[in-house]
Amino acid sequence: MILIDYKGVEIHQMEQIVLRDVNLQISDGELVFLLGKVGSGKSTLMKTFYAELPIHAGEAHILDYDLNHLKRRQVPTLRRQLGIVFQDFQLLTDRTVEQNLMFVLKATGWKDKRMMREHVIDILTQVGMQDKIYKMPHQLSGGEQQRVVIARALLNAPKIILADEPTGNLDPETGTEIMELLQAISQAGTTVLISTHNLNWIERYQGRQLHFKDGKIRELQ
Repeated sequence: MILIDYKGVEIHQMEQIVLRDVNLQISDGELVFLLGKVGSGKSTLMKTFYAELPIHAGEAHILDYDLNHLKRRQVPTLRRQLGIVFQDFQLLTDRTVEQNLMFVLKATGWKDKRMMREHVIDILTQVGMQDKIYKMPHQLSGGEQQRVVIARALLNAPKIILADEPTGNLDPETGTEIMELLQAISQAGTTVLISTHNLNWIERYQGRQLHFKDGKIRELQ
């Protein structure tokens, strides 16, 4: 099943063309690497997936949404079906791990506190962080914080995980652990897109390779 379908898409930022003639199809369960230097358009493309940037030209569909005609009220529903993993974590620093995840559940319509807490524990167990549930973000290592971010991304069983430079602030060993976790999520059936300029990962993990250069995307075979 095709989850992302872009045909002849052009993307602008600050009135500048960032990417042009983007033709892309991504199916469920795929692991896809977005490769290229900083500023080559990887994050820009991801921002169109969750409707932070508009489509300037061409046809763009993600899940069941036509991004060319997306209504503002549809954006939260779209974003609930996407899990976003940021390089700089973006955890709420004044709340525990549990409170960070409970905040997201409340914001996305969960109401039963017992079910919410059970779900948080289940998700934290999936990422190996169940024993850190009462810790504050500053009490966690960078790798542990990124595991919590991945847990947050998984809370509403997204069909697609968007990981934007997820290992950029981590040492190589910790980065490897995060990559193993994202690979496992992909193998369990979730589509995972990983933006990176670290070419070591593509030698270690099997996935599609989309290379960003000079405003275009080409697939490396």
